[in-house]
Amino acid sequence: MNRQNISSGASWEDVVGYSRAVVIGNTLEISGTAPVRNGQVEGESAYEQAKICLEIIAEVIEKAGFQLDQVVRTRMFVTDISLWEEFGKAHGEYFSKIKPATAMLEVSALIDPKMLIEIEVTAVKG
Repeated sequence: MNRQNISSGASWEDVVGYSRAVVIGNTLEISGTAPVRNGQVEGESAYEQAKICLEIIAEVIEKAGFQLDQVVRTRMFVTDISLWEEFGKAHGEYFSKIKPATAMLEVSALIDPKMLIEIEVTAVKG
């Protein structure tokens, strides 16, 4: 099977050894996506940050030649599970009709203390 690595262009991809996303066959795996654009954490609220993550993910899905309705799994890593409704509201705006399998897990921290959420996605064609 052919493998396509998709880069965000971030310098730490080479340092850490990962890709923004990887396509193998009919499967797309998107790495943990934080609310970061141009090297800056964006969004103040849990809802805003989740929405930004999902906007970035939607762009990667399109770049990879997939569609949002092909998402079969999401994983949300959050630093404050008590904000689950805000995270969930943004997630629902993208996936309420698609209903992928999902998980929301509280973690002690993300790489930047301003980050409240990071989201991973799996999509499958066919």
